[in-house]
Amino acid sequence: MTQTLPSPVARTPARRPLIDPFGRAVTYLRISVTDRCDLRCRYCMAEDMTFLPRKDLLSLEELTHVANAFIDRGVTKIRITGGEPLHRRGIISLMDTLGSRMGPAPDQGLEELTLTTNATRLDEFAQDLVGAGVRRVNVSLDTLRSDRFHHITRRGDLSKVIRGLDAAKAAGLRVKINTVALRGVNDDEVDELMAWCGERGFDLTFIETMPLGAVDDDRVDRYMPLTEVRDRLARHWTLTDSAHRTGGPARYMDCAQTGTRLGFITPLSHNFCEGCNRVRLTCTGTLYLCLGQDDSADLRAVLRSPEGRANPKAALDEALDEAIGRKPEGHDFIIDREHAGPAVARHMSTTGG
Repeated sequence: MTQTLPSPVARTPARRPLIDPFGRAVTYLRISVTDRCDLRCRYCMAEDMTFLPRKDLLSLEELTHVANAFIDRGVTKIRITGGEPLHRRGIISLMDTLGSRMGPAPDQGLEELTLTTNATRLDEFAQDLVGAGVRRVNVSLDTLRSDRFHHITRRGDLSKVIRGLDAAKAAGLRVKINTVALRGVNDDEVDELMAWCGERGFDLTFIETMPLGAVDDDRVDRYMPLTEVRDRLARHWTLTDSAHRTGGPARYMDCAQTGTRLGFITPLSHNFCEGCNRVRLTCTGTLYLCLGQDDSADLRAVLRSPEGRANPKAALDEALDEAIGRKPEGHDFIIDREHAGPAVARHMSTTGG
């Protein structure tokens, strides 16, 4: 059944920004719309995942209320994630509604609406995403080899991803490829990925594996610090530091040969907590204040309380003040033999990738 989303209403500019105890303004919200995914990437999920019952998920209307509450408090960037967000029924309706908040007018305030996807359904949705106001997408892709892709994802078809990428480029979306660096799995492809992305005009970001949730693979053996990746690439590519920032944790370099950007997300070898400007909302309405900590706020309970049903904006406003006032200074990620288990029990697909 199609859900009717609340119509945009006139709003005044943000007057009380969300400032955490360490003086950092929260301007970036990542919203997971589903924990479900058609892939089972080995570093992200266990093979036999138990997904959440649909009744536990926030409705599209509830997701819109939360997004609006954050925008009204100074959030300028929203990224939609999952699981695989393009598997959420009604996703384009949600994107259209959020896209209506983009612009400089007092009743808008959102500067960017983006999406992270595995691209297996991107060929179906690329044009609709552009129509909603999305101008760039991040695509998770860890290898260019079909057999290796099937192994990493346990079931994926690389040709679907390539079709999705082609559709995104044809629709005018800017594409950034996100690749998790895995020792002994794809570390022999870093130059190949660099060249392939350069030929297509895609930016490329490497990410260190993160200890989230119990998975079947040994993260200690697979962990590869990105200093090694950078050193390997510097043998064949001319890389210079870039001042470019997207509001996320990546630090960028420009590649002279391709004209594209190369990013590094290093939660383990060099954390990025000092400049953290983001929080994450799960598909069940749990607001995580830090990716690597369990401290959270239950916004679903707020929305479904009598006060929340009567006045969701006021109820959420109060809840956000309380939550952001508890945002920790940083995470506790570590990977070594002594700490081989996950830093937190929840999987990335539950948190929002």
